[in-house]
Amino acid sequence: MSGQALIDHGRLIDILGVEVELLLSTAREAPADLPVPTTPGLTIGELVRHLGGVYRVATGWMTEGRRPRDWQENPAPGQSAEEYLREGLAALYRELTSHDPDDYAAGWWPADRTYGFWCRRMAHETTVHRIDIQYAANVIVSEVDDEVAVDGVDEILAVWFAQRLPMLGLSGTSTGTVAIRTGGHSWIARAGPGETIAWRCSDSDAERADGIVTGSPTAVYQWLWGRVGHGSVTWKRSDDSIGQFWALLRLATK
Repeated sequence: MSGQALIDHGRLIDILGVEVELLLSTAREAPADLPVPTTPGLTIGELVRHLGGVYRVATGWMTEGRRPRDWQENPAPGQSAEEYLREGLAALYRELTSHDPDDYAAGWWPADRTYGFWCRRMAHETTVHRIDIQYAANVIVSEVDDEVAVDGVDEILAVWFAQRLPMLGLSGTSTGTVAIRTGGHSWIARAGPGETIAWRCSDSDAERADGIVTGSPTAVYQWLWGRVGHGSVTWKRSDDSIGQFWALLRLATK
């Protein structure tokens, strides 16, 4: 998969801004020390701080041409987690909006070293953590627009399943294919000894996969990220292939 987003750069920039505000508005109304079940070991306050750190790392990749070695991992004395996040976001936003999405930017994914990669990655990073905080705060989880969720499905398959797992040296124990179908789009993910790959496909190709997973775009997006249970999607045929696919994704997104 090429990694090219299914929605345009400007839309991803907008998503980043909207999702940050949703995340912070929820975090302000909840205790900072409330655990976040979908990110074990982190509280709401720590997750807000973590995201501020992620923004700094992404900006460092773009400005320094490598993963930054020196960056402020924690808020400065007297600085709140929200202030720390907003400071990191401001630098990230300035960098992303100062370049065309096709401009070169260093990064950890060799298939797409562009500003567009980082814009897409940060938009979905923020969306997933907004969902985490809303679940932790026990409030209604805001829906993800269908087009955004479909792009997120494409991103997790291309970046995390097909690229992150090989980077970690992880693959399946048996060969199997899983089709993911949602929002009028289809993909196939194949895992086996020494192999984890994924690609966009036609509906007819998807029907030939060993296992098939379907659901609404939001449900499939959250399921792939491990944010909702198996009952949120529908699957048929090979439980073994789907189970292996699911387990590998949990390792990739750990």
